[in-house]
Formats: sequence, C-alpha cells, structure tokens
Amino acid sequence: MSGPVNHSVRTAMGGLVRVDPASGEAPFWQVRRQVSEAIADGRLPVGTKLPPIRALADDLGLAANTVARAYKELEAAGLVLTRGRLGTVVTSDAVDGLGADAAVRLAAGDYARAARAAGIPDEDAVALVREALTRPP
Repeated sequence: MSGPVNHSVRTAMGGLVRVDPASGEAPFWQVRRQVSEAIADGRLPVGTKLPPIRALADDLGLAANTVARAYKELEAAGLVLTRGRLGTVVTSDAVDGLGADAAVRLAAGDYARAARAAGIPDEDAVALVREALTRPP
C-alpha cells in the first residue's frame, strides 16, 4: 500500500527555482527556464556559482539526471559554464547581451519539441510563430 502522492511545489536556490509536479511542464524544463530567467533579469549575476547537480536535485526532490539535463542545456545556450569540480557558474556572455537571445533559443527549442509532440508539421508550426509575431503585444 503506498502513501499519498506529494504534489507540493518544491523550491531551491533561495526560492529562485520552483518545481511543481502538477505542472504540465517537465521538471527539467521548469529548472532550465527559471534559471535562464533569473540570469536574464540579473537575479543570478555573472560569476554566480550554481549548486552542484546532486544538491539541487535533492533540494527539489528530482533525479540528478533531470538537473544535469537542465544544466547541460543552459551551458549549450551559453548561459553557464561547467568547470568540472570547480562547479557551474553564470558566464559573462549571458549578461553581455547574449542572455536574452539564449532564453529565446531555449523557448524556441521548447516550442519545437511541443509542436512535434503534438504532431504539428514544421511548416504549420512556423506559421503559428509568424502569426504570433504579427499580433500586437
């Protein structure tokens, strides 16, 4: 007999990262998105050392591989740099104007994955983006 399912929101990094298991967004996407937003808006300045993967995973109640995937994608976007045992830090490139572009690249990747998962042809997915860009904010 199993106990009740815990659907509470877990927070870490001083409340900068929150994982909500009831969200429709995958946990690694939640981590990646929130860290990239915190970098873009200056809450995580250049040189800030992110928690070790295992520590953040434990704080959030996630598997280490989930956090590792988020960190890997943040690094691929140029937002952080991992230096082995020295840890993962926010890069100067992220704050020198590349952070916003990187955040948009991450969002574009999310959109592409969601469109493919929904079975939307690439041409239709691109048309939806064009339509969204022509709408007033």
